[in-house]
Amino acid sequence: MSHPHPELGPPPPLAEGGLRVTPLGGLGEIGRNMTVFEFGGRLLIVDCGVLFPEEEQPGIDLILPDFSSIRDRLDDIEGIVLTHGHEDHIGGVPFLLREKPDIPLIGSKLTLALIEAKLQEHRIRPYTLEVAEGNRERVGPFDCEFVAVNHSIPDALAVAIRTPAGMVVHTGDFKMDQLPLDNRLTDLHAFARLSEEGIDLLLSDSTNAEVPGFTPHERDISNVLRQVFAGARKRIIVASFASHVHRIQQILDAAHEYGRRVAFVGRSMVRNMGIARDLGYLKVPPGLVVDVKTLDDLPDSEVVLVCTGSQGEPMAALSRMANRDHQIRIVDGDTVILASSLIPGNENAVYRVINGLTRWGANVVHKGNAKVHVSGHASAGELLYFYNICRPKNLMPVHGEWRHLRANAELGALTGVPHDRIVIAEDGVVVDLVEGKAKISGKIQAGYVYVDGLSVGDVGEPALKDRKILGDEGIISVFVVVDSSTGKITGGPHVHARGSGIDDSAFGEVVPKITEVLERSAQDGVVEPHQLQQLIRRTLGKWVSDTYRRRPMILPVVVEV
Repeated sequence: MSHPHPELGPPPPLAEGGLRVTPLGGLGEIGRNMTVFEFGGRLLIVDCGVLFPEEEQPGIDLILPDFSSIRDRLDDIEGIVLTHGHEDHIGGVPFLLREKPDIPLIGSKLTLALIEAKLQEHRIRPYTLEVAEGNRERVGPFDCEFVAVNHSIPDALAVAIRTPAGMVVHTGDFKMDQLPLDNRLTDLHAFARLSEEGIDLLLSDSTNAEVPGFTPHERDISNVLRQVFAGARKRIIVASFASHVHRIQQILDAAHEYGRRVAFVGRSMVRNMGIARDLGYLKVPPGLVVDVKTLDDLPDSEVVLVCTGSQGEPMAALSRMANRDHQIRIVDGDTVILASSLIPGNENAVYRVINGLTRWGANVVHKGNAKVHVSGHASAGELLYFYNICRPKNLMPVHGEWRHLRANAELGALTGVPHDRIVIAEDGVVVDLVEGKAKISGKIQAGYVYVDGLSVGDVGEPALKDRKILGDEGIISVFVVVDSSTGKITGGPHVHARGSGIDDSAFGEVVPKITEVLERSAQDGVVEPHQLQQLIRRTLGKWVSDTYRRRPMILPVVVEV
């Protein structure tokens, strides 16, 4: 198996007749999925998603793929194929279209409806091409055929991309549920047909490659939800992804059966479920869904609230309920259902929310104590079955952390894909398909781009490091006034701490040390403010470290008069 190396340099020019595959996100992480295909100087993008921040990225709203490698080639982009409507596959589209609004978007009816609603908020009216399974469209030099796959959102598609360099199949996110709620199966017949033609490179979903066996059926959840509804005494509050149409349908069905009314809470949930209902993907009995404002008139035993926040997102409705920072107050006897799996990295945030809800008396039902969610991704048994159908000549695991990618590669090897034809890459690693063989040819920049409020890309790792220090250790500020010509102190030093746990009165011990250092520097003729700030920072920092074993941010201010 070939894999990236830290010393990889920029890739050489693409060989004539070759196809270049460059993942800009989604490899080595769960989210931010984006892959760029290049042939004959033209580009095709598959997905453009976001990654949600973790605890060590304070203040960050979203994390985008790095567009710098294609920024000067926006006119070469033939289109963006969107495999399905989850945020980790479409969330980055508005930010790319800000740079060139007329890049065509290609996807299924529901996927395009979800992204169009999102783009409306950004005041962008996109060019779209609606496709469905079985369709075949020419997109510049890329001949794209779309194949139905089953996932946790309706209308998901895989895409087969034909070029003179060979055929590449990108699965998107998929599983092989044989009893899907919408009766839309992963089209194994189509994959077998593509296999007969010859799949030169398969990019396959790796998320559940470590999980043995087969992913359970979505239908298995319905009975568990009925049991929860039957035993609930007061309100039922369900947290789910705002695009998980299948799970919301099961909640609606259970609510209808037990005589409860349903209200959607949160802008994205209200918007997405409205779209799904209008397009016929969500079946809503008359009178079942009501406005959240009308719930006060109903007894608690007849109420279901559906909101976001199943991943512990700090600003989502459920987290705010747990923190008593939401108009909906959790009371003793409420039942809360977390209808999702844990995305790696979100565990601490989710359990913090669960503890907060339990503190107020809620009965919290989650995947750890009840079967209220099944994954939307193929487990190892399904992947083996899939590879035996597809028989790819080259395999490139995508969508997953390193452990998932490696597990997926091993599954491919077990089904007969030669080890030297399995490429384990990471974000930014360039893979070329030339004369039927896929191999790594170099590496480009593909780091994190942070969205912080209205700023995109302005906050970098140094700023995050500073934020983390401020959050963990606090800040100590030092204010000194010096004579501009002699460097002698004319005011201060005044030392103040915030968030460091050190009382200001404790600094009486270090102020003489700072004064002594500054007086000595004045005698040596050092009067430049920046140098004086460095002396103050070193002196105070050493004292704090020796005395308290802490490393707060130290902010010296030297004013010349």
